Amino acid sequence: MNRKLSLTLGTALALAASGASAQQNPTRVGVQDPLDSPGMGTLNLAGSREQVSSGTAFNPAISVILDGVYQNTFSGEAHGPAGFDDGHGHGHGHGHDHGLEDGFNLRETEIAFSATVDRYFDALAVLAVDGDHVEVEEAYITTRSLPAGLQLKAGKFLSDIGYINRQHPHDWQFVDRPLVSEYLFGDHGLQETGVQLSWLAPTPFYSRLGLEVLQGSSSGVANHIGSGNHTVLGYGGDPGTGGPERLRWRADNGLDDASGPRLVTAFAKFAPDLGYSHAAQFGLSGGYSRSWQNLEAHSSGRLETWDGDAWFAGLDAVYKYDSGRAYGHGDWVVQAEYFYRAIDVDYASREFTDGSTLEPQAAGDTFSGTAKQDGAYLQTIYGFAPRWNAGLRAEALGLTNDSLVPDRSRGRFESFGTSYRYAAQVSFMPTEFSRIRLQVNHTDFADDNGHDHDHGAWTAMLQFNMSLGVHGAHDF
Repeated sequence: MNRKLSLTLGTALALAASGASAQQNPTRVGVQDPLDSPGMGTLNLAGSREQVSSGTAFNPAISVILDGVYQNTFSGEAHGPAGFDDGHGHGHGHGHDHGLEDGFNLRETEIAFSATVDRYFDALAVLAVDGDHVEVEEAYITTRSLPAGLQLKAGKFLSDIGYINRQHPHDWQFVDRPLVSEYLFGDHGLQETGVQLSWLAPTPFYSRLGLEVLQGSSSGVANHIGSGNHTVLGYGGDPGTGGPERLRWRADNGLDDASGPRLVTAFAKFAPDLGYSHAAQFGLSGGYSRSWQNLEAHSSGRLETWDGDAWFAGLDAVYKYDSGRAYGHGDWVVQAEYFYRAIDVDYASREFTDGSTLEPQAAGDTFSGTAKQDGAYLQTIYGFAPRWNAGLRAEALGLTNDSLVPDRSRGRFESFGTSYRYAAQVSFMPTEFSRIRLQVNHTDFADDNGHDHDHGAWTAMLQFNMSLGVHGAHDF
């Protein structure tokens, strides 16, 4: 091989290597936008002349959370707390709360996608797979660079009211959601579609204020049904003289449409500086819904409706102590919340007087009233060994328990006693990606027959919680 050919081949190989390196290692081009975070918005992939504006180069972080629970009520009868069915079943509720039944439960498989969309927005989507159902639990965007400490969130999300409301089940320190959160706000807490504007105030300590404008479709403080027809099917006629005749009774349900958004909430969170080993956060929150509606249709053709508005207010506090020892050994967490809810409604019980008219039949079939209910919990967690912790929780639901259950004979809503629940748990975390938890609950619920606390129940739960893939750090 002559010298000229050798130089030509060498040059070709060098150019090929340079091209391969350009494909494997993105180069930085142009001038860094002042709105970009470091490394964003200036990458050139595969030798292209185009810039990549996504902070994750089109690859979102993906995680899968598995949550399985074995439950066994080994003593007593499990039933719902009296007064908190909001018109559904009048407080009988002889089923387990928190969506579990005795035996094996794959409670929820959570699939989460998160990414920096571009220099202006982050995005998160969380899908919850429960049995044969797939639900969009959260899907929202947040801004990255609004001025003056402002941030905007838009989409479907868990509200920032209180402390535990915005947490997913795998973030909880106990297997089940606190009663006050479940029964005042719904099975998933306050979860709505809308917008949130928050402000990180320029104070010497952490101060965050927020306002949320939400659709108010279906939750414990904002439930909307709207106008529609109440329909009953039946048969009439004489089978001996021509056979039965199919009949249909139909009438308006008597509820008004109210366009969204229907719910406004506000929150404030403050965290004073307590030094290196101690941290605390205190919160205030509240909200108003201009539409709270419910209905219950009976097989007899009778229709019950509730129509009004609602408001709520609450306090929350969390204290954490970091001992500095390995894997949480010696750490403490103390957490508490209190919420009060008032629902002011017009109640009506109506029956068909003919095929197209629904009317009250007695004096107690229409009246107005206000449901006033509240609840609180206090829990503490202690890391008694590396990767092990134990916790205790005490709860009260319905310290004030003026319900929406109608007493038509007296033309008013019924009042009930206070329900209590106590829990103890022990958790082992082999790594940050897995957790095994044993928990025992004792429920002492008021019932709806006037015999408060005449039978309690003991329930044991064994939970496994596994995290696959990339999962962001949890909030305070």
